[in-house]
Amino acid sequence: MGLKDYFTKKILWRKYVRNEKLIDYQEGIDFVLIKKYKIEGIVCDGLKGIFNQFSQYKIQMCQRHQIDIVRRYLTRNPKLQAGKELYSLAKNITKLTENEFVRLFEQWEEQWVDFLNERSKDEATGKTHFTHKKLRSARRSIKNNLPYLFAYEQVNGMPNTNNALEGTFTALKNRLRNHNGMSKENRKRFIDGFFKA
Repeated sequence: MGLKDYFTKKILWRKYVRNEKLIDYQEGIDFVLIKKYKIEGIVCDGLKGIFNQFSQYKIQMCQRHQIDIVRRYLTRNPKLQAGKELYSLAKNITKLTENEFVRLFEQWEEQWVDFLNERSKDEATGKTHFTHKKLRSARRSIKNNLPYLFAYEQVNGMPNTNNALEGTFTALKNRLRNHNGMSKENRKRFIDGFFKA
């Protein structure tokens, strides 16, 4: 994992991890602060707990990751009209301002409120449950992340996605693919050299 300065395009901190954890991000932020960088804001992919952990900063949830979350719930081709409309709105988030997106999202919610609240009965248990669980989950994801989806509008020069960092890791993976037979230690040396270049 790594932290990248959007303006200089430099990787400021990196660490080998099996899974990303908040403690790792805290270590990275602490390192950056010790090096006297000023943090104007953070662009992230929405790791659970990250918004609370770094609430003293402007945090931008990567809009591309939000689109991916909605797509995972609804698929690329939603069957329900409400799902088609929500997925279309999510896909256009990068082209809309916060005011535009919020207005359209609230209109969508208002239009589909009864549909979203429909319940089905389990004949075996007699219990009821929401009929359109995945659609509700996609909506909940947007609602929960909404305070962080347009932070970039408040910080001059802040990007709305973490594509720059993702692109760096994609380039690294592509180069590593050309050297599949390397040992773990040689791979680490290769990665270290890649980031120093």
